[in-house]
Amino acid sequence: MEMAVVLNAPQPLKGPGRLPSNASHQWWVSDDNGNNFNGTGASVEACPLSGMKSQTCAFHGESKRGHTQAEEGQAENARPQDLGVTAQSKHASGHSSDRSNSNKQMSRAVPKPQAPVSTSPTKGSVFEQWASMDSDVQTAQTKRQLSDESKAQVSTATKKNTVGGAEQEGGAEQEGGVEQEGGADSARLQEDRANQGCPKRPGSRKKLISNRDDFHRIDTHTINAGKEVRAKVQEDLFSTDDCPDYHRGSVHGFRKTPRYLDLALLQHRILCTTVEYDVSGYLGLTEEVCSPERVVETGRGICCGYSSVCLHMCKAVGVECREVAGHGKGVGYRQGRSYQNTKSNHSWNAVCLEGHWYLLDACWGAGTVDMDNRVFMKRYNEFYFLTDPEDFINSHCPDEEEWQLLENPVKLEEFERMVLKTSAFYQLRLTLIQPRHFLLITENGEASISMGFPQPVDFTYQIFQRSCCEQKELRGSVGLLTVTQTTMKLRLLPPAVGSFEVMIFARLGNTSGMFGWVCSFQVECSKPQPAKDLPENPYLCWGMQRNAEALGLEPRVCGSEVAVLGGGTFELVLHTARPLMMLCELSHKDLDQNLAKRCLATQIEADKLTCHVLCPYTGYYRLSVFVRDYERAGDNFSNAGNFMLYCAGNPINLNELFPPALSNWCGPGISTDLAGLSKFSHTEAIVSTQQGQLDITFRNQHDLDIHAVLSKEHRPRAGHDLTRHVFLAHARTEVMVSVTLPEPGVYKLSLYASAAPDEDYAPLCDFVVRNGAEAGRPAFPRTYAAWGKGDVLLEPRTGLLEPHSRVRLRARVPGARRVCALGQQTAELHLDDSGVWEGEAVTGSGRQLRIAAFRDLTSTDMDILVCFDVRDAALGGIIMASHRQLWNTDPRSRDGHCWLPLLCS
Repeated sequence: MEMAVVLNAPQPLKGPGRLPSNASHQWWVSDDNGNNFNGTGASVEACPLSGMKSQTCAFHGESKRGHTQAEEGQAENARPQDLGVTAQSKHASGHSSDRSNSNKQMSRAVPKPQAPVSTSPTKGSVFEQWASMDSDVQTAQTKRQLSDESKAQVSTATKKNTVGGAEQEGGAEQEGGVEQEGGADSARLQEDRANQGCPKRPGSRKKLISNRDDFHRIDTHTINAGKEVRAKVQEDLFSTDDCPDYHRGSVHGFRKTPRYLDLALLQHRILCTTVEYDVSGYLGLTEEVCSPERVVETGRGICCGYSSVCLHMCKAVGVECREVAGHGKGVGYRQGRSYQNTKSNHSWNAVCLEGHWYLLDACWGAGTVDMDNRVFMKRYNEFYFLTDPEDFINSHCPDEEEWQLLENPVKLEEFERMVLKTSAFYQLRLTLIQPRHFLLITENGEASISMGFPQPVDFTYQIFQRSCCEQKELRGSVGLLTVTQTTMKLRLLPPAVGSFEVMIFARLGNTSGMFGWVCSFQVECSKPQPAKDLPENPYLCWGMQRNAEALGLEPRVCGSEVAVLGGGTFELVLHTARPLMMLCELSHKDLDQNLAKRCLATQIEADKLTCHVLCPYTGYYRLSVFVRDYERAGDNFSNAGNFMLYCAGNPINLNELFPPALSNWCGPGISTDLAGLSKFSHTEAIVSTQQGQLDITFRNQHDLDIHAVLSKEHRPRAGHDLTRHVFLAHARTEVMVSVTLPEPGVYKLSLYASAAPDEDYAPLCDFVVRNGAEAGRPAFPRTYAAWGKGDVLLEPRTGLLEPHSRVRLRARVPGARRVCALGQQTAELHLDDSGVWEGEAVTGSGRQLRIAAFRDLTSTDMDILVCFDVRDAALGGIIMASHRQLWNTDPRSRDGHCWLPLLCS
């Protein structure tokens, strides 16, 4: 008998990430009662893709397929007590004739039955032992026509009690096993009884169960009834009492006058939670349990056991029920399997409620089977109760087309070609856009699958290459999955010729639950595309994540397709609804982790995020973006998008990558805004110059002490000191950072700030500076600690002066009482009307020229502000002063503060 099977999941996937390597699996989420759900609030089942043996089972111990006319004739003379199954019947023969009745008998009055022999099934605690297992597999059974007994549910029954082994009439008149009450519900029951034997008009579960609150109240009460209800099932199920105690007591718990829907749900829930699947019988290790007597006695059974017990439970409360035989896509099923000229392997039920027929499968609703461990796992699945015929036909094909309950019945050939969908597919309200059938044939080496859905859903997938004896999971990325708010698309790129199995998994969006298997496909590839070495994507899908907007990103239409780059650069810009932090990750088959960091530069602004990417190799790249709220530093980063880049040519030279140790704050952004820096002359993170120099200006509103550092991966060839190639000037709230570059290449310019002299400098941002000038630019004068806010060097700006030359000096030195130039001779500078100290000095043959200032005229201390080098004409190089070592070792000299008594005379 066929039943759904669970696939083991030793490494359940609970969030974005790779699926376990051994995952031909199913994932579940469990509630506190041990029921498993897939994120929709409804339980789901898994089905197999691996082959299992097929077995045959007869209904209720029968071996015949159908009934002969002679048997039907015998049924017309059958006694009413033969319509029920007692303990005797397990020793009797000719079950099919005992259960046969024509449709005409449904309107007959029922004669008083004879007292049954009091040999009841053994009572025990079997119904209390079924709390930890679960099943969905069913072995094959012989095709059997609908039991005439199921057609003969007499609608006008008088309550019967067995007292001292004798049946007596008496007591209040019953309707469906419950005392008759007035009102609309009672009228509905009478109408239902009048409709017994109703035509096969299919009903809609949605219309029947219009109030989900009532449905769940009944379901909850049935669960809470627990042992009390289950213990009565054995005693009452096969009694001749038309109103078993387990229905009478339980029904009154949720509705004073129940409808047949309530009764059907009650018996279905009890059956699913008190009978476990007979795994050992299915595997042929023990005798299969099929008959209802043995099912109740042992507490287990295969599919025909479930359907036969369901038949009798429905009869007990006056619900018209049928057993339906057919093919089920359960254990052992492989897509493409043919059912032509084969015996049916499954059975289920149809019930008539309020004049319409509905389908249910208690066996598949009870749970699943772990075939690896050969155990049943209890997992109630509401989906298989009154399933819509349009959904039921996907996995259940009855032998008789009329029991499809479809206006246009599906042929067996079409059933075989249908895409295998699990109950989770329907519970997540998925719709298959393409393909229509399970088999996909690649075109130009690829195939695609697409689905739609009305609410957010997350997806992932697995691909296996099929061979004659095994399936091998494919490593690496052989598909491109994209998910939007309402659609999903999976592009499949098989890496080789052959047959492939594709399993799609899904879960409700905005949840951290486990993924459940929803459908499967088979792909045939005759000519694969050339190997592309697509990067793996452990974050489920390409393009923006479906929840990107909830993470604070503005909607972005593009991004799901491959971005083809003509060169080796790419810029990703994401607009934000609120301030966010961003991290990025780049991967390529030849790119190591350290090198990948030098391929990324991120700029974080209040209203947008920018990621600059460099591609040093041709081929495919994965760019992943992670974000969190800026103000919530303790939060984890969430994956917001994954983008595939293809560098077709002209990759970036490895010597032109971004400088090492770049911070996440490149260019002006949130960090500089919070520090009070604004109106940057250069608003981009990457600055290029062809002149070998640049000036970056900005406004310093909080009067911070600014510091700038220039660095390069490799020390300049001429041994230049890069600290001499950055010069800061403060003028009120304006700051100018001047940079000269000694050689072409890529530099990092870092800005720092301190709010008070005793505070450390905090990083603000980094600029990436690209210099294309071949000729190097000279260094600036060396500055000292006394050169501070408000000091501005107007001229000369170069740090290297020619010997024996007259130099014009101009500088702003706020607060200075005296400013002079110190070389071979001392030259005084004079303060003009504009507040600028200016004058001339001769370099002579000296090696340095310094500018010094007295802050207090009464002091003999002079502060050295800046120092110029003088070129040595004879050597063609820079000769430093003979006391250079003193400047490098004497703490007083290093900070530019020295004692010059001669200048004070």
